[in-house]
Amino acid sequence: MFSDETNPNYSANATGGDPFASQGQERNGTFSRTGYNVLSVFLGCIMVFGFLNNLIVLILFCKFKTLRTPVNMLLLNISVSDMLVCLFGTTLSFASSVRGQWLAGARGCMWYGFINSCFGIVSVISLAVLSYDRYSTLTVYNKQAPDYRKPLVAVGGSWLYSLLWTVPPLLGWSSYGLEGAGTGCSVSWTERTASSHSYVICLFVFCLVLPVMVMVYCYGRLLYAVKQVGKIRKTAARRREYHILFMVITTVVCYVLCWTPYGVVALMATFGRPGIVSPVASVVPSLLAKSSTVINPLIYILMNKQNYCENSP
Repeated sequence: MFSDETNPNYSANATGGDPFASQGQERNGTFSRTGYNVLSVFLGCIMVFGFLNNLIVLILFCKFKTLRTPVNMLLLNISVSDMLVCLFGTTLSFASSVRGQWLAGARGCMWYGFINSCFGIVSVISLAVLSYDRYSTLTVYNKQAPDYRKPLVAVGGSWLYSLLWTVPPLLGWSSYGLEGAGTGCSVSWTERTASSHSYVICLFVFCLVLPVMVMVYCYGRLLYAVKQVGKIRKTAARRREYHILFMVITTVVCYVLCWTPYGVVALMATFGRPGIVSPVASVVPSLLAKSSTVINPLIYILMNKQNYCENSP
């Protein structure tokens, strides 16, 4: 959700000397050339397959009218944000890993941390809205024409909400800095200030805990309702709604599994003792989090396969 790797003891706002050079030297002592090569391979695969998979989703959405449903507008929003991460975030991490050091300087680090945090929050907020949409649709079923206004408002709202929480570090409430192997940037998790701690707490509450609670509540109530009415009505339209429900739940579960290890490590780095999370230990959760950009479009493609196959010319 917040970026791709857990922060070491560094902030982009650090003073004295060249912080990027000194941090690069520190990590050269922690990460071997082989380690950077392995990291480059994984980041390269995530970058290429994440971009291509999400591009396929966009092409399918444009080609097949049956996929242009209100619920798919939100799924498309997630796919767009994932593709933007691959274009503007993973590319920088990949290039830096190839060289074994961050290449874009302090301003590039702030830009990288901002855009990756922004795109990640857009995805999780879209998933929360999807959970409510599925809950309201399947518990109050009707045959009215599809309404695209609400999904479009939700898409715009997800981006505004994300900006609300990702702009503050650019203005001084916490900061963005190098993290992990020194080839990417995110929120300065280990910055030991009241400002940084307050921001991290708010970020986790309003951009992770609250959206996940909404998902759990909506899907919990929804699954109970499905169980109650499943034996009463089994029309084709209702079965299709169940299929969409299963696709969305699968997307949410995969997203949570990808990002939970990263969230746990980030909290340990913020509130644990200094140095509790080493750059090496942060790499695996970061790669797992990045892999969501590859997994999500696969879910859309495989679970929507019957729709665009049945309606292909």
